[in-house]
Amino acid sequence: MKSEKEIIHEYATELKMPVFKDELEYILSQAAAENWNHLRFLTELLEKECTRRREYRRKSRIKTAGFPQMKYLHELIAEDLPKEAQLVLPELETLDFIRQGRNLVLYGNPGTGKTHIATALGIKACMQDFTVLFTSVPLLLTQIREAKSSKTLRSMQLRFEKYDLVICDEFGYVSCDKEGGELLFNHLSLRAGKKATIITTNLAFNRWNEIIKDKVLVAAMVDRLTHKAYLINMTGQSYRLKETQKLKEKKLIS
Repeated sequence: MKSEKEIIHEYATELKMPVFKDELEYILSQAAAENWNHLRFLTELLEKECTRRREYRRKSRIKTAGFPQMKYLHELIAEDLPKEAQLVLPELETLDFIRQGRNLVLYGNPGTGKTHIATALGIKACMQDFTVLFTSVPLLLTQIREAKSSKTLRSMQLRFEKYDLVICDEFGYVSCDKEGGELLFNHLSLRAGKKATIITTNLAFNRWNEIIKDKVLVAAMVDRLTHKAYLINMTGQSYRLKETQKLKEKKLIS
């Protein structure tokens, strides 16, 4: 005949509640030592189960978001960032822009921390139970074209517009024809005014017609993406170049 503990283990396995299996002995001994009542005992077990599940969901959200690298806000050196970023970053860290469905556009020369900031905000959003997608604009455009070709574009659009935050990195690295520009515009427009999108780009807005040749389309895209958005000028000395110089100086000193 099975013991009560064995039965609990079986139920926990069937209900996919690993904490009930893993922590049962410890919680039982603690309950006996501190003379817990049944409600306290059950509360402690359920609390541990919920804590583990929340942690699992956070890790899962970070994994499925597709971040190319793990970058965190605490790793940023404020004084090395462009002035506008230094001023606005504390407000962005609250993630209220996601709750308000406002966009964030980080523009400026390479190496100034645009992707780092975008990634770090995305990871923090995952940790606070927001759903996030990280993609590069060239990759996104390729996926849109493939979905259109395979007649799965609508299902892709439905997924895309439901994310709490979408990060579109590297806008401007690859030019696209009018059709590609229209596909990208229509896709990003799904989220306008409803869900937050972060755009990183090396090009100022007046140069977007270098990658999308249709001036009317460019004007519409800029208007749609920048409406009520945070626009952060990230022009400055390369963050990566500064780090390289610091390493060289350390070697010279040592």
